[in-house]
Amino acid sequence: MMQERKMKSVLNYKNILLSLLAMVFYTSASAQAVKVEVKKVDGDWELFRDGKPYYIKGVGGQVYLDKAVEIGANSIRTWSIENAQKYLDAAHEHGLTVTMGLWVQHERHGFDYNDEAAVSKQLEYFTRKVKEFKDHPALLMWGVGNEVDLFYSNTKVWNAIQDICEMIHRVDPNHPTTTVTAGYDSTETSLILQNVPDLDIYGVNTYGDLKKAVDDMHRFGWPGAYLIAEWGPNGHWETAKTKWGAPIEQTSSEKADSYEERNNYINADSLKCVGSYVFLWGQKQETTATWYGMFSADGESTESVDRLHIDWRGENPKNGSPKVINFALQSNGNAIPSNIVESGKRYTVIANFEDPDGDKLKIDWQVISESTDTKAGGDAESAPPSIPGLIKSKNKNSMEFVAPKKEGAYRVFVFAYDRKGQMGYFNIPFYVKPDPNATTTIKLKKRTLNYEY
Repeated sequence: MMQERKMKSVLNYKNILLSLLAMVFYTSASAQAVKVEVKKVDGDWELFRDGKPYYIKGVGGQVYLDKAVEIGANSIRTWSIENAQKYLDAAHEHGLTVTMGLWVQHERHGFDYNDEAAVSKQLEYFTRKVKEFKDHPALLMWGVGNEVDLFYSNTKVWNAIQDICEMIHRVDPNHPTTTVTAGYDSTETSLILQNVPDLDIYGVNTYGDLKKAVDDMHRFGWPGAYLIAEWGPNGHWETAKTKWGAPIEQTSSEKADSYEERNNYINADSLKCVGSYVFLWGQKQETTATWYGMFSADGESTESVDRLHIDWRGENPKNGSPKVINFALQSNGNAIPSNIVESGKRYTVIANFEDPDGDKLKIDWQVISESTDTKAGGDAESAPPSIPGLIKSKNKNSMEFVAPKKEGAYRVFVFAYDRKGQMGYFNIPFYVKPDPNATTTIKLKKRTLNYEY
């Protein structure tokens, strides 16, 4: 027994020693910076990694990396330095690079760029972090701030960004810098050109205005390379609205068309564009639970992912996502004017999906209150829960529900799952009017509309 215990102790010691040696070896092997440069070649701006041209086919997010590799992505983007080691290591394991975000504080969140001590403290923090991660082989570039221009007035933020970019060039000569603005504006161009000479790549987040942003990038004279740092469907501020002010969301299939069209436009600019990061590679609540995410909360991918697969791989995915064919909100077979319904009455939602592979679809129906916790700039929002007890009957293509008792704005969400990890969806906003004989006053942001029934 004693001999057996000694043997186990020796084996455990050896295992620990081997694990420590493996960690040392990995750290040593991984701590080799890969040089990344921005160069002008025959009039075109290009990104070079390890001496070879590197066009970014990126995903904005840090999840589902196996899927990212499967569809042909080569890079991921983060917005902050938190969990940097985890994301860099995971990316390296998958053969991906990382644009590592440094979350420069926002004026709209209360940061004062007249406070020299606070600005200095921020710079010191980023200096430590850049030194810590500058030699990781997965690092592609540093993202110095994201949309610091959103609802701001103090342009000293650009001086702070310059100080960070200058520090990066001094501390880390192997990786370029970018900063990202909310959309593209010629005023921002002038301020950045004047105040941030150490910026290597201009980054822009743009959605429905992507074509205009790219055109303006050339028209207003940004002289260097640029990156589309976020892009995707029409933003919630860019779509048509209901009479009560609710933005109308594209279906998953309409979004897929938008992703395809915008990706083609990005790829067409070989003069200055060094690539892009599609948004959002994941899921989040922002206006709705589906507006920007290319996945469900449980990881099902959408048709937009399929379109990127086709473009980046040059081939169709092995299995396609369900497509939205048509849908409607009805009462006794008739369309409902303006989607304004009466409390307690029954209504029908028609939904038709098509699966490109003939897969049997599972349909999920939900009635949800319109979100009231809406923020700006992608700040965290809470999701309203599904309302139980309203759905009275359902089948493959239709669902009957009772309008909620409480007056207000709601949405019907419909999801189609192919049981192979993919989905399609749409939602229909509607407004509940409690009394058919009353006058309903729907308050909008800039005006008030009265509807009489």
